[in-house]
Amino acid sequence: MALGAAALQWLDYQRLARAWTTEIYIGLIAGGFLALGLWLGRVLFVREAAPFDGNPQAQAALGMTGRELDVLKELAEGRSNKEIGRRLGISPETVKTHLARLYERLGARRRAEAVLRARELGLIP
Repeated sequence: MALGAAALQWLDYQRLARAWTTEIYIGLIAGGFLALGLWLGRVLFVREAAPFDGNPQAQAALGMTGRELDVLKELAEGRSNKEIGRRLGISPETVKTHLARLYERLGARRRAEAVLRARELGLIP
């Protein structure tokens, strides 16, 4: 019985393979071209981003300390003075001092202006 069922399935497969031969070949060729296109797209167009270095020349020219740069990064993420202080382990008054120095060094009057200027200089991503 099992041998008969296997023979019937084999015959059914043979009938389908003969009836749909063209479509099967077209599908295989299309799948091959799809795989080739995906591979070529990855090889030709996907580039790994260079690691962000924070423009050390601009940092040195402005005389920025590491802590001021940390405060600037937190500022760019939209955090308040209290949140920045908590994350960096400093008081909000110290954050205000660092921000005042950052505004002075960047020639900014507001938080958004300081972040924009820092991005223009390549200090933050």
